[in-house]
Amino acid sequence: MKKKLILATLLSVIVPLSAYADLPGKHPGYLHALTDLRTARWFLNHQPGDAKVYGDEDVAITEIDATISEIKRASIDDGKDLHDHPQADVPEHGSRLLKSIELLKKAHGDIDQEEDNPESRELRHRALEHIDHAIHAADKAHAEWLKDVKK
Repeated sequence: MKKKLILATLLSVIVPLSAYADLPGKHPGYLHALTDLRTARWFLNHQPGDAKVYGDEDVAITEIDATISEIKRASIDDGKDLHDHPQADVPEHGSRLLKSIELLKKAHGDIDQEEDNPESRELRHRALEHIDHAIHAADKAHAEWLKDVKK
Protein backbone atom coordinates (compact mmCIF):
# COMPACT_ATOMS: atom_id res chain seq x y z
CA MET A 1 0.00 0.00 0.00
CA LYS A 2 2.84 2.33 0.87
CA LYS A 3 4.49 1.68 -2.53
CA LYS A 4 1.27 2.54 -4.34
CA LEU A 5 0.97 5.81 -2.45
CA ILE A 6 4.57 6.75 -3.28
CA LEU A 7 4.06 5.82 -6.95
CA ALA A 8 0.85 7.85 -7.13
CA THR A 9 2.60 10.85 -5.55
CA LEU A 10 5.53 10.60 -7.97
CA LEU A 11 3.22 10.36 -10.96
CA SER A 12 1.23 13.36 -9.81
CA VAL A 13 4.46 15.37 -9.74
CA ILE A 14 6.18 14.01 -12.86
CA VAL A 15 3.27 14.13 -15.31
CA PRO A 16 2.61 17.88 -14.96
CA LEU A 17 6.35 18.62 -15.18
CA SER A 18 6.77 16.59 -18.35
CA ALA A 19 3.89 18.44 -19.98
CA TYR A 20 5.47 21.76 -18.97
CA ALA A 21 8.77 20.78 -20.61
CA ASP A 22 7.16 20.82 -24.06
CA LEU A 23 5.73 24.32 -23.74
CA PRO A 24 7.50 26.91 -25.87
CA GLY A 25 7.93 29.26 -22.93
CA LYS A 26 7.64 33.00 -22.82
CA HIS A 27 9.75 33.80 -25.85
CA PRO A 28 10.33 30.94 -28.35
CA GLY A 29 11.96 33.37 -30.80
CA TYR A 30 15.17 33.38 -28.76
CA LEU A 31 16.06 29.82 -29.78
CA HIS A 32 15.36 30.51 -33.45
CA ALA A 33 17.40 33.72 -33.25
CA LEU A 34 20.35 31.85 -31.74
CA THR A 35 20.29 29.36 -34.61
CA ASP A 36 20.11 32.12 -37.22
CA LEU A 37 22.93 34.04 -35.50
CA ARG A 38 25.20 30.99 -35.32
CA THR A 39 24.59 30.26 -39.00
CA ALA A 40 25.19 33.90 -40.01
CA ARG A 41 28.42 33.85 -38.00
CA TRP A 42 29.51 30.71 -39.82
CA PHE A 43 28.92 32.35 -43.21
CA LEU A 44 30.93 35.39 -42.16
CA ASN A 45 33.75 33.32 -40.72
CA HIS A 46 34.15 30.85 -43.61
CA GLN A 47 35.20 32.18 -46.97
CA PRO A 48 35.25 29.22 -49.36
CA GLY A 49 36.76 30.43 -52.62
CA ASP A 50 36.93 33.98 -51.25
CA ALA A 51 40.28 34.43 -49.54
CA LYS A 52 39.83 38.14 -48.94
CA VAL A 53 38.43 38.99 -45.54
CA TYR A 54 36.84 42.37 -45.12
CA GLY A 55 37.37 44.23 -41.85
CA ASP A 56 33.68 44.71 -41.39
CA GLU A 57 33.19 40.95 -41.30
CA ASP A 58 35.21 40.86 -38.09
CA VAL A 59 33.06 43.67 -36.68
CA ALA A 60 29.90 41.75 -37.60
CA ILE A 61 31.25 38.56 -35.97
CA THR A 62 32.07 40.47 -32.78
CA GLU A 63 28.56 41.95 -32.71
CA ILE A 64 27.02 38.52 -33.33
CA ASP A 65 29.01 37.07 -30.43
CA ALA A 66 27.75 39.90 -28.19
CA THR A 67 24.19 39.29 -29.38
CA ILE A 68 24.43 35.58 -28.65
CA SER A 69 25.64 36.37 -25.14
CA GLU A 70 22.73 38.75 -24.49
CA ILE A 71 20.16 36.33 -25.90
CA LYS A 72 21.53 33.45 -23.84
CA ARG A 73 21.07 35.49 -20.67
CA ALA A 74 17.55 36.48 -21.71
CA SER A 75 16.75 32.87 -22.64
CA ILE A 76 17.93 31.61 -19.29
CA ASP A 77 15.70 34.19 -17.61
CA ASP A 78 12.81 32.78 -19.64
CA GLY A 79 13.68 29.19 -18.72
CA LYS A 80 14.72 28.13 -22.23
CA ASP A 81 16.83 25.03 -22.91
CA LEU A 82 19.86 26.53 -24.63
CA HIS A 83 20.86 23.09 -25.88
CA ASP A 84 17.79 23.01 -28.11
CA HIS A 85 19.00 24.01 -31.58
CA PRO A 86 16.21 24.36 -34.14
CA GLN A 87 17.34 23.94 -37.73
CA ALA A 88 18.19 27.16 -39.56
CA ASP A 89 16.34 28.15 -42.72
CA VAL A 90 19.40 28.99 -44.79
CA PRO A 91 18.73 31.17 -47.82
CA GLU A 92 19.25 29.22 -51.04
CA HIS A 93 20.65 31.99 -53.20
CA GLY A 94 23.11 34.80 -52.80
CA SER A 95 26.66 35.22 -51.62
CA ARG A 96 27.70 34.14 -48.15
CA LEU A 97 27.55 37.82 -47.15
CA LEU A 98 23.98 38.20 -48.40
CA LYS A 99 23.00 34.96 -46.65
CA SER A 100 24.49 36.20 -43.39
CA ILE A 101 22.65 39.54 -43.72
CA GLU A 102 19.34 37.76 -44.35
CA LEU A 103 19.88 35.50 -41.34
CA LEU A 104 20.75 38.49 -39.16
CA LYS A 105 17.52 40.19 -40.21
CA LYS A 106 15.57 37.02 -39.41
CA ALA A 107 17.21 36.86 -35.97
CA HIS A 108 16.25 40.49 -35.40
CA GLY A 109 12.65 39.67 -36.24
CA ASP A 110 12.69 36.61 -33.99
CA ILE A 111 13.58 38.59 -30.88
CA ASP A 112 11.90 41.88 -31.75
CA GLN A 113 8.71 40.87 -30.02
CA GLU A 114 7.07 42.17 -26.88
CA GLU A 115 8.99 41.04 -23.82
CA ASP A 116 6.86 40.45 -20.74
CA ASN A 117 9.79 39.50 -18.53
CA PRO A 118 11.01 42.84 -17.11
CA GLU A 119 14.45 41.43 -16.33
CA SER A 120 14.93 40.43 -19.98
CA ARG A 121 13.79 43.67 -21.62
CA GLU A 122 17.15 45.40 -21.33
CA LEU A 123 18.98 42.26 -22.49
CA ARG A 124 16.65 42.06 -25.50
CA HIS A 125 17.20 45.75 -26.26
CA ARG A 126 21.00 45.35 -26.18
CA ALA A 127 20.77 42.21 -28.33
CA LEU A 128 18.77 44.12 -30.94
CA GLU A 129 21.37 46.90 -30.96
CA HIS A 130 24.16 44.35 -31.49
CA ILE A 131 22.22 42.75 -34.35
CA ASP A 132 21.69 46.17 -35.95
CA HIS A 133 25.45 46.84 -35.72
CA ALA A 134 26.18 43.39 -37.19
CA ILE A 135 23.80 44.01 -40.10
CA HIS A 136 25.41 47.39 -40.76
CA ALA A 137 28.92 45.88 -40.72
CA ALA A 138 27.90 42.97 -42.97
CA ASP A 139 26.26 45.43 -45.38
CA LYS A 140 29.53 47.40 -45.53
CA ALA A 141 31.52 44.20 -46.14
CA HIS A 142 29.09 43.27 -48.92
CA ALA A 143 29.50 46.73 -50.52
CA GLU A 144 33.29 46.26 -50.47
CA TRP A 145 32.88 42.81 -52.00
CA LEU A 146 30.73 44.27 -54.79
CA LYS A 147 33.42 46.90 -55.52
CA ASP A 148 36.03 44.14 -55.83
CA VAL A 149 33.82 42.04 -58.09
CA LYS A 150 33.26 44.96 -60.46
CA LYS A 151 37.00 45.65 -60.83
